[in-house]
Amino acid sequence: MTNEHKAALAAGRTEGKAVRDYLEALRTAKPKRGRKRSTDSIVKRLTAIEAEIVDADAVRELKLVQERLDLQAELAHANDTLDLSALEAEFVKVAKGYSTRNGISYAAWRAIGVDAAVLKTAGVTRSEG
Repeated sequence: MTNEHKAALAAGRTEGKAVRDYLEALRTAKPKRGRKRSTDSIVKRLTAIEAEIVDADAVRELKLVQERLDLQAELAHANDTLDLSALEAEFVKVAKGYSTRNGISYAAWRAIGVDAAVLKTAGVTRSEG
């Protein structure tokens, strides 16, 4: 394997990681369906679970314990904010070349949620793909 080939493979891995990280962040940041739970409503439900668990049968207790764990995790991450700017900047650097090499069209990027302005900045146009 030549040094050029090794360098191309390394560049492909780096670009692929930038694209993957950005797309995963977009997926994570995508708004969930339904009304967002408030911190107060989570705390109220945790309190209710503690009261319910006392008289619950074994299967109901198991489900309540899992709900409590889920709510505690949600509460722990309630104030987390995702900063897409760094991931977006890396994506913008590689998106055009990645699109060209992998046959990814503008429409495909848009279909999975990449903003049109981000694609424009990256140099990916509607006429490509």
